[in-house]
Amino acid sequence: MGEDIRGLLISGRIDPPRVGAVIESGQRDVPYVLFDQSGEPVGAVAAWVRDLVLGDVSPRTARAYCYALLTWFRVLWALEVQWTLATENDVAVLVGWLRAARNPQRVRRRPESPPPGSVNIRTGKRVLPAGYSPSTINLTLAATRGFYEYHAHFGVGPVINPVPESHRQAMAHRHRSPDDPHVIVRRSRLRQKAPKKSPRSIPDGQWDELFDSMGCHRDKALLACYVSSGARATELLGLRESCVDWAGQRIRVLSKGGEMRTAPLSPEALLLLARYAGQRGPLNPEDIVWRARRGADRPLTYAAMRRVLQRADAKLGTNWTLHDLRHTAAVRMASDPSLNLTDVQTILGHRDIRTTTQYTVPRVEEMFDRLQSFYSRPRTASSLPAGYDPRDVEAVFGG
Repeated sequence: MGEDIRGLLISGRIDPPRVGAVIESGQRDVPYVLFDQSGEPVGAVAAWVRDLVLGDVSPRTARAYCYALLTWFRVLWALEVQWTLATENDVAVLVGWLRAARNPQRVRRRPESPPPGSVNIRTGKRVLPAGYSPSTINLTLAATRGFYEYHAHFGVGPVINPVPESHRQAMAHRHRSPDDPHVIVRRSRLRQKAPKKSPRSIPDGQWDELFDSMGCHRDKALLACYVSSGARATELLGLRESCVDWAGQRIRVLSKGGEMRTAPLSPEALLLLARYAGQRGPLNPEDIVWRARRGADRPLTYAAMRRVLQRADAKLGTNWTLHDLRHTAAVRMASDPSLNLTDVQTILGHRDIRTTTQYTVPRVEEMFDRLQSFYSRPRTASSLPAGYDPRDVEAVFGG
């Protein structure tokens, strides 16, 4: 029976039972808890999460790792294998199923939705495929390997980590300085090849269309603040009333690293924010600036703002996301001659300037304008140096 299930899982013909859950606990030491199929917490995962939190890992990272381990444990439960007896063959089943299965988070039930993996003709961006992305598979493998490395330190679990690691990769990254150039080595077995995506900024014409499609002062102010500050989606949505510096034309947002970061605002964004604040009414200093428009008074959530952008995309025939607004701000800043790369790095909150260099790409509309100028330029007529008769050259070398 085990071999039959392995073959069905690795080919994606069946899915592991959707049992177990990840629940937010509200505790600081273990912010998220993984429950098994019987509703009991998995103590081994809780111990690892506690160790991650002690190492100053953010709650969001702990949440992502717990969901990755939930996928791993579901496969083990389907195979009827204890986690302490897992082998590399079990990990291969996990990877095979992730490569073949459909991601339930990407199911589109509306008939007018574009086909998965297709390219939007207006934006040039690819629609998300139906399955799990290579980066999701690699994250699951990284979390699983870290889980077993932690327990191997205490002599618990299999002797050999079931998630393989490339020996060359480990040697290349050992005692490596962050300033050293990146060494390209063969990736570990079962690791997926993740394509490197170039940032896509919104062209000016399409940006104007997107901005005009916003139906209220709040949404217009949000888009203007996103593009002028370069803040991440959740950073700006978590902005508090006391963190708006009206006189200094800047805001203070909580970055994903847990540090407060100052971000600038354009005069237009500040004007739209003031217009929205006047319409919304006064708030307490610690209240979130962006509020829901319907129902009880509550902060605007990421899901609600994403839905606002999705409705605008459906109207315009585009597929822009909230993170594309940050890309647009970064590309605009990086292409401006008055700002250097260090300025852009500070505004965006990048730890490594090499992350900022990916935004030093030509904007699509400017590149095509230059190409049109190149295509319309007349061909340069060839001429002979002085002293040469064209008839003699033609007689010697031919026409």
